[in-house]
Amino acid sequence: MTEMFDDRKTRASVWFRELRDQIVAAFETLEDSQTEGPTAGLPAGRFEVIETSRTAEDGSDAGGGLMSVMRGGRVFEKVGVNVSTVYGTLGERAVRAMTARKEIPGLTEDPRFWASGISLVAHMQNPQAPAVHMNTRMFWTPGAWWFGGGSDLNPCIEYDEDTAGFHAVLKDHCDRHDASYYPRFKAWADEYFYVPHRKRARGVGGIFYDDHNTGDWEADFAFTQDVGRAFLPAFLGAVEKRRNTPWTDADREIQLVHRGLYAEYNLVYDRGTKFGLETGHDANAVLMSLPPLARWP
Repeated sequence: MTEMFDDRKTRASVWFRELRDQIVAAFETLEDSQTEGPTAGLPAGRFEVIETSRTAEDGSDAGGGLMSVMRGGRVFEKVGVNVSTVYGTLGERAVRAMTARKEIPGLTEDPRFWASGISLVAHMQNPQAPAVHMNTRMFWTPGAWWFGGGSDLNPCIEYDEDTAGFHAVLKDHCDRHDASYYPRFKAWADEYFYVPHRKRARGVGGIFYDDHNTGDWEADFAFTQDVGRAFLPAFLGAVEKRRNTPWTDADREIQLVHRGLYAEYNLVYDRGTKFGLETGHDANAVLMSLPPLARWP
């Protein structure tokens, strides 16, 4: 299985990098086009790109990626688009955590792994425009492989039409592969992005899937690519409607408190955050998702 998957690993890693490049270019173009509203006088935002690395316990190279972060733009107060490809041997705690969630054949005996993916979180200047999260990834061990990911909208001020438009794009891309995907993965997102200690959802949902392996790698990879392709049309539709909407100090307060909820979720519950820190990836890249400013009631 190791040799057979070398080409597939490369294809997946290249795709995640291509998707990153498309999104970064689209976001910088959006910044340039923001010529109205209270932030129009700010310099157009540009991404700062930093190479990240992961070091194995024995000190050897274990992969890395790119952390691309824009701060203080006209549209985005902070947005990060990260890609990484990491590999090595999972520690005992990571193996226990992963096998507690699902059975992974042979992982205890041979804990080698490879993982590649893209992760994005955007926090907006205008409280009327929704924050958003997206990621897609591929994970491989000698005994198993799977895909995961999704995207979810996190407005602090909700508009039903924005929620409907976002979900419609996701459903369209899911339906191209299997009519059962959207309702199943929407329900999974509703459950996964629920914040138990606050007794509420993090946002208005989207789709989420993990451990996705139908036995047909090509089909599962094609689906994961379409999840990535859905992101820009789904998100930019809402942003275009709201980026010039006037806002008040009260709206800003609502935004900052909602960001506190977002930070709580990512630090307490998010699997990706836990895995990244547990396996020694660059902490700044792992915690890129945290908002630039937040407030708690």
